[in-house]
Amino acid sequence: MRLMDRDLVILREINRWRFCLGRHIRFLVGFSGERACDRRLKILCEAGYILKKKVLYGVPSLYTLTRKGRVILSTSLKADKIRLETLTHDITVLDAVIFIIDKYKLSLDDIKTEKELHSEDGFGTRKHVPDFVFKYNDKNVCVEVELTGKAKDKFLKNLKNNYLKYDNQIWVIPIKETRNRSMIEKSGYTDIKIIDCEVIKNYIKSGK
Repeated sequence: MRLMDRDLVILREINRWRFCLGRHIRFLVGFSGERACDRRLKILCEAGYILKKKVLYGVPSLYTLTRKGRVILSTSLKADKIRLETLTHDITVLDAVIFIIDKYKLSLDDIKTEKELHSEDGFGTRKHVPDFVFKYNDKNVCVEVELTGKAKDKFLKNLKNNYLKYDNQIWVIPIKETRNRSMIEKSGYTDIKIIDCEVIKNYIKSGK
């Protein structure tokens, strides 16, 4: 098959986020509808550039890059590891990306992923980085998704590091997760916005 520009965007986004669901690709790449997106993904699967796989009951199939797809992008040939213990978190991150791109009217190039941030850090000691960052009105904004309560010391350290490195922070937290909310409120930082996880879920369910 002859790869179109849009196909390369599909491969690039899957690589940037390690995997995508169909709904993420449909939004990120700008397909007009679900059927058109599914047809193109099927063609790319049959051509051997991406792989569709079911990894967990109740979760839609994931799309990942094959070795052939990695060669096209001239990226690392090592397959990205999909961790079941962080799968819900990673899917929520991608849902948050869709929500924030639409809310702030961003382009894909305005965003840097966790994978890209780690790559910029090089091969030294692996440091904590946000789930993604974006540029808005000449300000650098980091986004963190926290679905469960975190140890106080680690949580406050991440808050401080983000404060020192970025202009603003956005934290995506479930309404019921009061521990994390309380630590943010008591931290004294004024550059933090909290988005309810449920708001993003409802946005995604609405078919945006």
